[in-house]
Parts: sequence; C-alpha cells; structure tokens
Amino acid sequence: MKRILTIVAIAGVLSSGAALANADLAKAKNCMACHAVDKKVVGPAYKDVAAKYKGDKAAEAKLIEKVKKGGAGVWGNVPMPPNPQVNDAEAKQLVQWVLSQK
Repeated sequence: MKRILTIVAIAGVLSSGAALANADLAKAKNCMACHAVDKKVVGPAYKDVAAKYKGDKAAEAKLIEKVKKGGAGVWGNVPMPPNPQVNDAEAKQLVQWVLSQK
C-alpha cells in the first residue's frame, strides 16, 4: 500500500511539473501577452479554448496550425498573429496543454 501511494505521489509531482513546464513555455513564447488560463485578455482564455474544442478530434491539428500561422474570426475581429518562433514540437506541446485546461 505504501508503495502504491509513493507511486501516485510521484506521478502527481511529475504531471504538475509538466503543466508548469508548459505554462513556462507559453510565457517564453509570448503567448501570455495575449492569453491567460482563466480570463480573456486580447485573445480568449485557455479554459474557454479547451471548452470550445472539447470532443473535437481535429482540434489539436487545427490549433497547432493556428499557433504557427495565425488566424482570425473564430473569437472575434482581433486576429492572432503567426508565431514563427514556435517550432512544431513546441506548438504541439502548447496546444495539448491548452486543451487540457478545465
């Protein structure tokens, strides 16, 4: 039993570390200049993005493309600029993190 609790505790620390790392990546790539996890800034809150795309099997690919190339019209008139400083792996990591927000 003690061993199981230890494994669960380690898994929790590792998963929260991954979430923190993704938030740090979002800050490093300037995503947080226009977005926040729980409130609209210039762009939508990440929790709202996750809710909008919940259950959409194509969401990850669509959002990776949007992170890389930018877009407009989904959340209003303010366009999201392209982010050439974000590579494919980082875009995937960021999108997976955004979609995991509750």
